[in-house]
Amino acid sequence: MQTRTEGAGAQVPSQKRGVIARFANMSALRRQQAYYAILFIFPGLALYLIFMVYPFLNTIYLSFTNWNGVAQTKDWVGLSNYARMFGDGAVLKSFFNNVIWVILGTILPVVIGLFLALILWSGARGSLLFRTLFFLPFILPLVVVGIVWQWLYNPLFGPLNNILDSVGLNHLSRGWLGEPNTALYAVLVAGIWGTFGFVVVVLLAALQNVDVSTVEAAMLDGANWFQRARHIIIPQIGPQLTMVTAITLIGGFSVFDLIFVMTGGGPGHASEVLATYTYKAAFVQNQAGYGSALAVLITVLSFISAIVFVRLREREG
Repeated sequence: MQTRTEGAGAQVPSQKRGVIARFANMSALRRQQAYYAILFIFPGLALYLIFMVYPFLNTIYLSFTNWNGVAQTKDWVGLSNYARMFGDGAVLKSFFNNVIWVILGTILPVVIGLFLALILWSGARGSLLFRTLFFLPFILPLVVVGIVWQWLYNPLFGPLNNILDSVGLNHLSRGWLGEPNTALYAVLVAGIWGTFGFVVVVLLAALQNVDVSTVEAAMLDGANWFQRARHIIIPQIGPQLTMVTAITLIGGFSVFDLIFVMTGGGPGHASEVLATYTYKAAFVQNQAGYGSALAVLITVLSFISAIVFVRLREREG
């Protein structure tokens, strides 16, 4: 009896050593996995820190100086650049134009894109062709989009005025990009044309995961197309709808290329937005410190708007 007990006792340390060895091996494997994970993540993280985080932090620093973009010295001026914004009429006009762009440039592309995505998803004939045509404007560079729409709006030989003249609406013909009352909205139309295709493609992909049985059940219960879309389909694609709306919303505060190409912010400041005015302040007027403060303002407005929108969507959900 004593011998058997000793034999069993001799096996216990051996089993413990086996567990410890397996644990040690597992820890080494995990350490190796962590090492490779860091190795793969580091290049992207380094690029992000160098080209995104550092420039943003440097912009915040420059916003507290009166640097002209050239001089070696950067004199500290505290909050004077930010205080200056409230007395700058061009900033207020640019902010107002940005609000118009954010509201109309977010709601209209999302509504149009959602409507077209629902039609294509319902099995409309030629949906693949239309999907490609709708997405094509989005993949074009905004500079190209701006040049195309400049030609369409040209008051002398542009197709838009020629069409209006040919159907007897010549009293509506005008210099669309040269008049203060129409310049911003004319560019906004071009922006919507270049954006809604992105919404169509993203929402169309989301619609592939909709539970068709719930839609068919609603149809059998007598729900019309609008009721099925509002109460059955749209709630199932809520996360994707929130994502594209947030992306479009943020883009509304940072819009630059299209306005810069088509009007340059003119005539006067009629189509000026914060991004174009920031460019002029920093690189045309050589007020890099003031331009940096405006850039920080754009970032803060974009961030706050996106956070507020997402929180509201989560509360509704």
